[in-house]
Amino acid sequence: MARVGIGTDLEGFHAVRAAVKAGRVTALFVERGRLSRTDIAELVRDARTAGARVEVVDDVRDRAVTGAPQGIIATAQSLPTVSIKNMVAAVDTPALLVVDHVEDPRNIGAAARSALASGMSGLVVSHNRSAPLGATAFKAAAGALELLPVASVSSIPDALKRLSQLGVWCVGLDGIADRSLLGLDLLALPVAVCVGSEGSGLSRLVAERCDVIARIPMVGEAESFNASVASALACYEVARVRGWVS
Repeated sequence: MARVGIGTDLEGFHAVRAAVKAGRVTALFVERGRLSRTDIAELVRDARTAGARVEVVDDVRDRAVTGAPQGIIATAQSLPTVSIKNMVAAVDTPALLVVDHVEDPRNIGAAARSALASGMSGLVVSHNRSAPLGATAFKAAAGALELLPVASVSSIPDALKRLSQLGVWCVGLDGIADRSLLGLDLLALPVAVCVGSEGSGLSRLVAERCDVIARIPMVGEAESFNASVASALACYEVARVRGWVS
């Protein structure tokens, strides 16, 4: 079942522009000093044409959640999410990114942006014990969450179990795994790549539900990749193995 309220509050030019283009924005608040910019003026015009209420204010920061709303915020109709079953059925060979207890919404937004750019077919997130898909995540995603199908679930372990039942291989990322993600044959099959939290990585139950645990090889002495960077590298490797990029 879709979670109510995803994407209703938006901040930043790219996130708001994407929502205006999708016809979701109901109200737009823009700083008076930004109206001289051509791109902002065009955005305001497009929002009005789409039927949104536009309010020009001196400063939007008192309404903002993020630290840098870029002079523009909006409220919008809820963006629908999809079920695991429908996400898998939507394409012949699904390639999903699953984020397990990632706590920084900027990382989730950046991961969504990388997933879309790499051709992944969906993003699975938990609405329990994870960062919310709110204004910060949408701003970091820079419009990607308008286009990338999202399944919002109560439990990532249960989601992985359901994916397995639907014929999707689950690959978890762990920096100390014996097997490398690079060139992994499973990535060409229906697959879900699971990225763990910023501090502790994959939870025990999530790791147990994965068919394969793999690492992204590192050359230097850093402890691990940032969650959003690991997501980007994993998504790109799926694209490379599938021949989408060369």
